[in-house]
Formats: sequence, C-alpha cells, structure tokens
Amino acid sequence: MARWTGRVGRVALAALMAGSLRAGPPFLTDDPEPVALHHMELYGSWMGGRTPDGASGDLPLVEFNLGILPETQFHIVAPLAYAQPAGQPTTRGYGDTELGFKVRLLRETAWRPQIAIFPLVEIPTGSAPRGLGAGHTQVYLPVWIQKSWGPWTTYGGTGWWRNPGDGQQNWHYLGWLLQRDLSPQVTLGGELYRQTASTVGGRASDGYTLGAIVNLSDRDHILVSAGRNLSGDRGTHFYLGYQMTLDLTSTRGDRLLTSGSRCPPSCTPTRCPGQAGAPRLPGAIAGAGPLGP
Repeated sequence: MARWTGRVGRVALAALMAGSLRAGPPFLTDDPEPVALHHMELYGSWMGGRTPDGASGDLPLVEFNLGILPETQFHIVAPLAYAQPAGQPTTRGYGDTELGFKVRLLRETAWRPQIAIFPLVEIPTGSAPRGLGAGHTQVYLPVWIQKSWGPWTTYGGTGWWRNPGDGQQNWHYLGWLLQRDLSPQVTLGGELYRQTASTVGGRASDGYTLGAIVNLSDRDHILVSAGRNLSGDRGTHFYLGYQMTLDLTSTRGDRLLTSGSRCPPSCTPTRCPGQAGAPRLPGAIAGAGPLGP
C-alpha cells in the first residue's frame, strides 16, 4: 500500500482510518520488498469504507510501481474519489495524488529479515470542500520489516503521519501481517493494526483485515480483502483489485513477473528476494495496499 493514505478530510472515512492507508494491496500494512529493477506493477482497484457517518472510497484507484534502481521502487497512485455522507448526495472527482519511493536497506538472509523505508507524500489535488481531498500536503514516514520461511511470510512495521489542518493532528500507524501460500495460485493473509487519533479529541482505533490473492496467470492477479475496527470509531473497509506484473526488459510473454509465490521451487531464501525476475507477492493492499492501495 497497500496498501488509504490521503483523504483525512472525508467525513465517512475520517473516523474509520483517519487518512485511509493505501499501503500494500490488498492490506493496510506494507512489506519492505521493492519491485525489481526494470519491472513494474499496475493496479486497478476499488477501495472504500463505511462508518455511521457515511461511505467513501476510490473507484477506480490506479497504482503504478516501477523498479527504477537496484533496491529502489517509484510509486504513484491516482484515484477517482467519491464521498457519500449519510443522508446526502454522493460527490465524485479526482482525489489526492500519492507519490513515494521504497528503498530496501537490508536484504533478507536465512537468519536476518529484510528492512525498507517507504516515504510517501500526499499531494492535495482533491477538492477538500467536496470531501474528496485532505486540503493539505501530508507526509508518511514508515519502516517495514519482513521474514519468510517456506510457504509462510510475516511482515509489518510502523510509521508517522504528518497531518496538518484545522482539527487535525499527527498520528502513528502500527501493523503486522501473516500470510501463507496455499498453492501457486492462492495466498491467504490476515493483519492486525493500531492507529492513533488523527483528529483533535479523536480516538485511537484497533482492527483487523483478512485478504486473499488469486493468480489467474503469471501476469494477471486478483486481490481482495475486508476488515473492521475492533475498538475506537466503528467502521468497515474493503479492497477489490486487479494487478498486472511485467518484466520491462522482456520481449517474450513467458518472462512476465510472477506474483503468487515469492520463490519458485529452484529458489533459495537467500538468493531469491529482490533478484531481477524473482516473483514478488504484493504485500501489504497497497496501499495499498492496502487495502491497502
């Protein structure tokens, strides 16, 4: 992402996820693994949430990730946002644009996890008066950690949000996820998260997300998740998306990047992560990805 990062000003999701973290699709928590050099990921998705105050989200939300340098990924999200306060008409329009760079600091070994930073900037391109944007530039500074063994992978981390504006305040996110490859076609995962209050006088929220990734082919993948808050303000959230993965140096379709399993059978944990052409499981919607995109 997710995996949900910008629109703190939206009435419906302000209480739910404060700035709705996109993170690593389809979860809110992201992973530290960047897209390999000269590879790309393209997502088209529907991401949204509902609280007693209404509903809001992005449809479609377009996310693009590109390996521009070794261990470095460029990231951009362009959303068509909507907001539907309870009992009022729905407004639609372009939302806040997200830009970022994921940089892996340490590769995973047999005993050491991989670690990355993923600074993000939310540019206030959406209309705040219409509930489609935050109205202020926001900055997110997270650190992500991951370790894999066999079909299991666990990752998570924490981040600080700069959240200016009247009635707003800076806040922190903490999340951790566990997922398992059931087969080369299906991966299931679940996360727990905590978010401090993003508004003055607001409440912290704890919750969970459950999700799945289905590989239709080496190129095409379906991502889905849903979750809810367990404490703080009541709310639910969901993500439904399509992902295309591609090796830009390839002239043959059989070299498309596989996303459903982190390592093929011939791969070892110490040489697979981050290798050009090695499969990468979107990890944390996201925002994702978040749900997170």
